[in-house]
Amino acid sequence: MGIRVIKLPDVGEGVAEAELVEWHVEIGQSVLEDQLLAAVMTDKATVEIPSPVAGTVVALGGEVGGVIAVGAELVRLEVAGEGDREVAAAPREAAKPEPAVASAPPSAPVQAAAPAPASSPEPAKPAKPLPPMARPSARPPRPAGEKPIASPAVRRRARDAGVDLRQVHGSGPAGRISHDDLDAFLRGSSQAATGRARVANTEVETVKVIGLRRRIAQAMAESKRRIAHFSYVEEVDVTALEELRATLNAQNRQDRSRLTLMPFLMQAVVRAVADFPEMNAHFDDEAETIERYGGVHIGIATQTPSGLMVPVVRHCEARGLWDFASEVSRLAEAAREGRATRDELTGSTITITSLGALGGIVSTPVINRPEVAIIGINKEAVRPMWQGGQFVPRTMMNLSSSFDHRVIDGYVAARFVQRIKGLIEAPATLFIEE
Repeated sequence: MGIRVIKLPDVGEGVAEAELVEWHVEIGQSVLEDQLLAAVMTDKATVEIPSPVAGTVVALGGEVGGVIAVGAELVRLEVAGEGDREVAAAPREAAKPEPAVASAPPSAPVQAAAPAPASSPEPAKPAKPLPPMARPSARPPRPAGEKPIASPAVRRRARDAGVDLRQVHGSGPAGRISHDDLDAFLRGSSQAATGRARVANTEVETVKVIGLRRRIAQAMAESKRRIAHFSYVEEVDVTALEELRATLNAQNRQDRSRLTLMPFLMQAVVRAVADFPEMNAHFDDEAETIERYGGVHIGIATQTPSGLMVPVVRHCEARGLWDFASEVSRLAEAAREGRATRDELTGSTITITSLGALGGIVSTPVINRPEVAIIGINKEAVRPMWQGGQFVPRTMMNLSSSFDHRVIDGYVAARFVQRIKGLIEAPATLFIEE
């Protein structure tokens, strides 16, 4: 037997290290050649690392959430018939981003059975595991401060049944408590007959910030640390726009996407940045230079199962209303399904963010660095407005926008938002060529 050290390979040009976001194996597990060992994340992509050989895992090179340098030890395997060696695995780009929450432990890989000699008898069948009733239903409480290991679903069931998980014996790895373990405890415990008990919940669950969620946290912290944010909120009457939108959707062809508020706001932003080019820009705070772009590349902040992403609709100055609608729909779907490419998630020059019906009254959006402006959409509401000597119902909405005060003055930002407001409140002007 020998030891094979699998090193973290070069996972991308210019990448010196990667974050470990998931282990697919554990110590003592047998792995086959080309079986996935781990998933790592760089600034560019999530990459899966397969095993170049078959063997048994004897050591792991780090914990989930840790950073590993290229060329550092990733996994140590015990292999048959070879001396000690060190090799780098061949990386494989993952099909989708890592989920924001940890998934269930991967099941053990299917092992290839070794052929038995012709003279040997048929191997005996393994004994069946003990049924849940045969397991100990309870053990003395765990030491104070020791947290029982269990999935959120098991914890929820235990909480509903009034069970202290420290009293439950876990049969899984490292004492992990399964549903069967909890069932066995309930069958042998008088607490099962009492129904849901009202007990104090003293559990504290520690969730490690890794993968895309860590990238989001770092980007937001860096944006707030480097950029002098200031926000400006303006009330906008969208009654006429909503009437126009309803009319256009009623006349819409089947091959076109339905219009939401977003395409109209994108059109307004395109028209407004033509008058205020300083808004459609990047600020390089290291070189202290501003790059103003002729093309308007609007980022659309999109919530996905993996976290917040910003797919980019490129060259909005050359697009129309239904083109906006179909491209936003396509990119949002790709982002949520993990199919968006790196090019589709980078390169925006100004961003729009919206929480839809949950948009609240006011928000203070964080600028998508290195951009200098972000436009936030709050929810619509019908309110009585004083107009023509009387109160009339109008559909109102707030725009909450943030700007980089290092390069954008408050007066200029207010004029920019007022320009967007004027275009939205008189939606016919969105389509007038100047």
